[in-house]
Amino acid sequence: MNDETPDIQTSSPSGDASPQPDAGHEPAAAKKKRGKISAKAATAALEARIGHKFADPALLATAFTHVSALKSARKRGDSYQRLEFLGDHVLGLIVSDMLYRAFPNADEGELSKRLAELVRKESCADVAKSLGLLDDIKLGAVGASASARLRKSVLGDICEAVIGAVFLDGGYAAAAQFVERNWTERMRKPRRPLRDPKTVLQEWAQGKGLPTPVYREVERTGPHHDPQFRVAVDLPGLAPAEGLGGSKRAAEKVAASVMIAREGVGGGSNDG
Repeated sequence: MNDETPDIQTSSPSGDASPQPDAGHEPAAAKKKRGKISAKAATAALEARIGHKFADPALLATAFTHVSALKSARKRGDSYQRLEFLGDHVLGLIVSDMLYRAFPNADEGELSKRLAELVRKESCADVAKSLGLLDDIKLGAVGASASARLRKSVLGDICEAVIGAVFLDGGYAAAAQFVERNWTERMRKPRRPLRDPKTVLQEWAQGKGLPTPVYREVERTGPHHDPQFRVAVDLPGLAPAEGLGGSKRAAEKVAASVMIAREGVGGGSNDG
């Protein structure tokens, strides 16, 4: 009796043995199809968090693409930068409209201060964090630690780019819905007191190893009972900044605010 077990082959109708599929090797077409399904699912999940389904998904992809991820530095238009520019201004208009309706008794100065607080980059970054947009940013080849820092630094830009993309894809109404969902609660919170710009400028100068800012009266005009002062503030290595005001102190604060804005320092108010 023969104890050997004969090989069993599955034959096709023509008698040829059918090749068995390799479990460890997925056909390229199937892998590609699975990748497309996965990408669609990721896009759908991102749209759900944003609250807008894009008719043009390319806009959404662009809104999350950092310049470093582009194949050619000359094609900067394929990054989020242009959408960020647009979204910044759309956000300002929508929040201005929200504030105008929400605070009917507020004057122009109060509305302006509230607007500045709500549209600053830190506020936009907070919205992006709350929506979980950090890991969706597309960066180029950078180290892990650099990648983490860079993602956090561009969160505010990404949020504005998303607003620009939603505006282009769905119009003003869609962008307004996004902003109202994510800014209404922030708008209703008591406005945080802004610090004296002279203090902010002095602390910034000290942090840079610079001396205390020097304020000098440049000009005084107007009648004695209603003077107008023009004051300049000087710091070594920086161009002077000037401000106008009904008092020297008011003019100094405006001058400090001008230098703060020009040098990209945050946290000052030019209240008189």
